[in-house]
Amino acid sequence: MGDWWHRNIVEPGKLPLLLALTAFVLTFVITRVITRLIRAGKGPFGNVQAGGVHIHHVVPGVVLTVIGGFAAVAGGRHGFGSGLAAVVFGIGAGLVLDEFALILHLDDVYWSEAGRKSVEVVVVTAALVGLLLAGFTPFGVDNMSQAELQDRANVIATVAGNFLFSLLALAKGKARLAIFGVIVPLVAVVGAIRLARPGSFWARRFYTNRPRARAKARLRAYRHDRRWSGPRQTLQNWIGGQPDPPGS
Repeated sequence: MGDWWHRNIVEPGKLPLLLALTAFVLTFVITRVITRLIRAGKGPFGNVQAGGVHIHHVVPGVVLTVIGGFAAVAGGRHGFGSGLAAVVFGIGAGLVLDEFALILHLDDVYWSEAGRKSVEVVVVTAALVGLLLAGFTPFGVDNMSQAELQDRANVIATVAGNFLFSLLALAKGKARLAIFGVIVPLVAVVGAIRLARPGSFWARRFYTNRPRARAKARLRAYRHDRRWSGPRQTLQNWIGGQPDPPGS
């Protein structure tokens, strides 16, 4: 285990990336717990006010991201300083992306349906960084055997193939399958071979003169949404909190 850790994490300089990802995920989880407690009126926490203005946590997040980012660039990939900069950057990025929807809409939509975009962006970011971390590329690792090079080449080829299927699934309007397909082998294949969703790029490009395909795609999308909207809503509420009713 020690040799694996050194050759795949320490030697290629991936420890700061691992620290940043860990800090990013923990910051998001802790922030969501605290905001839920504030919303419920429990615990010692409360909104930060300055001169009657609500200071959103995206503000310190931007400051920490800037500090951590510049420090990481100056500190390289090795040493205590680079690790500390990575942690600061991960904390800042977690605070910023937790309020991604606020930045997108320029409005406080944290507890609205639109606020769910923040959760989706955080999950996607963590997944992609995790994929980058797990991509055991040979760069930065010395004295690799032929077997190790072959193993890493296989990993790269698998990721590239999954990525192509993911692009096809994305063109068919199946974003979630496309995202998870980059990470989990063969998941995107399901989205790539099935009918495209109505309104997707694939449907507009290839179903224009195929009325039966358009009708079948609409029917399949309706059945899929009716079947999975409830479980998906429950999962989103569990991760990001239940949104306020419209107009509240």
